[in-house]
Amino acid sequence: MITSSLIPSLAWSRCLVFAAASFFHLAAAAAPAQRIAPAPHEHQEFEATLDAPYRGEARGAESRTFRLSFDYPGLQGRRSVHWRLELMAPNGREVARWQGQANLTGRPVDVPVRWQGKLAKGLPAPGVYRVRLHATAGDEAVEQSWDIAVGNPPAPALPAFSPMPGRRKVLQAAPAAGALPFTVYYGNLHSQTSHSDGGAALDNCKGAQDPQTAPFGPDTAFPYAREHGLDMLMVSEHNHMYDGSDGTKLDADPAAARALYQSGLGMARAFNEQHPDFLALYGMEWGVISNGGHLNIFNSDELLGWEKNGKGELLADTLSSRSDYGALYTLMRKQGWIGQFNHPALKDQFKVGGVPLAWTADGDEAMALCEVMNTSAFSTSDKEGETRRSNFEAACNKLLEAGYHVAFSSNQDNHCANWGSSYTNRTAVLVPNGVPLTRDSFIDALRARRVFATMDKASQIVFTANGHLMGERIDNRGPLRLSVQFANDAGRRAATVAIMEGVPGRNGNVSQLAGQASVTLTPSPGPHFYYAKLTQDDGKVLWSAPVWVNQAGD
Repeated sequence: MITSSLIPSLAWSRCLVFAAASFFHLAAAAAPAQRIAPAPHEHQEFEATLDAPYRGEARGAESRTFRLSFDYPGLQGRRSVHWRLELMAPNGREVARWQGQANLTGRPVDVPVRWQGKLAKGLPAPGVYRVRLHATAGDEAVEQSWDIAVGNPPAPALPAFSPMPGRRKVLQAAPAAGALPFTVYYGNLHSQTSHSDGGAALDNCKGAQDPQTAPFGPDTAFPYAREHGLDMLMVSEHNHMYDGSDGTKLDADPAAARALYQSGLGMARAFNEQHPDFLALYGMEWGVISNGGHLNIFNSDELLGWEKNGKGELLADTLSSRSDYGALYTLMRKQGWIGQFNHPALKDQFKVGGVPLAWTADGDEAMALCEVMNTSAFSTSDKEGETRRSNFEAACNKLLEAGYHVAFSSNQDNHCANWGSSYTNRTAVLVPNGVPLTRDSFIDALRARRVFATMDKASQIVFTANGHLMGERIDNRGPLRLSVQFANDAGRRAATVAIMEGVPGRNGNVSQLAGQASVTLTPSPGPHFYYAKLTQDDGKVLWSAPVWVNQAGD
């Protein structure tokens, strides 16, 4: 646990880039009060999460407590939350409902909802049920849902699978016979440090920090993540906070802002040189929440921004207009930059031409990932026990239906000094055996969508279509065989599996095609996408990348 009294001294951090970054922080701390143009709180939006225990509290007893968590960072005053919790049977019918109200006054509120494991007409039939939360605060609404097991529903049959090696097994043994020719690397691709509004000690972390005021930077985050078993960490700093403010410092020094970004890139390079068994990534989280949307850019050596100081000087390397996502996608495609949609919402985010989650050809080339599940950005857990988790599958599906070729990712958005340790969720990338994990090979994996999202760092999922690996785009004629494979190092088993289907460019709804691990069909002529979603016997979920299929007519 990192506390406010513990600041590690790292030998490698004595490099020049760290010295430069330290200078900027010291200079900022010693400077007199700055003139700052005000801006909305960066994380000011309604948050609602649902913790739904997958199993009952005791063998043969289905009772459990659902926990609703509500928050509104940066809230001034009071706001009412109206919530409704529904229990849906396996056939989709509502069988129980709870509802209520809570009041937010600037601090998180937890609401326990007790279910005794019974329905109005007696005991529930065994099966997989869904718990669905709908919560509103003013004109903002959040929906969250998770599956739970009642009784002992039959487990799905899965095809044999030889797990792929991971970093810790590469030097111990050759890949198993029949295994795919890839090594799996697990990481957290969304986090902040003191270069923006993260990096606070766990015993002093109450949410987002005032920019550049916390004690811990990338030089602490990278070794922390490596020591806690991650293979890679992306430090993604808010692009508009390099002047040290949540608004705009009118007397900010553009050279200092640009140099701080370069120092972060330098820290990542230096750490990678000394630790070839780990990938340190540094970049930016671009955009704002209000009338915008956050996205990560993984491989830009230029700081993008729109803020200017009182002299009209750009506080970045390259101008990118605020909330102009169409222009940003065009710039990213031109420069070869790859991105991730961060915690996407269905309403009022990533607009192009006034349309939320709008597809563009440039965006389709630049955006490779969509966060499907995140833990709380302000978690102070460092024992992987965080229970506040958000599901964004509906928004990711909306992007897929719009035509985006995105794979799913699962990250932690850490703002406290617990990079990758708040929960067991990870984003996993597949890199060809024998190829080192570098920024280039990582970006190649993202371009190929060789990615899966998992809530269990010990699990693997692979999805294929006629033998083609998840992430591929294929032409097909005749039957199509879809197959899901799964492995877990800790003895966990699959409880349910679902193969999902949709149509890119239709702007419709993704639906479940099958509830088994293997299915053969002949799709209708035209474009389709399919992905696998698997729930373990402990309730943790994995999402494969989609396969995109262009089905030829007869």
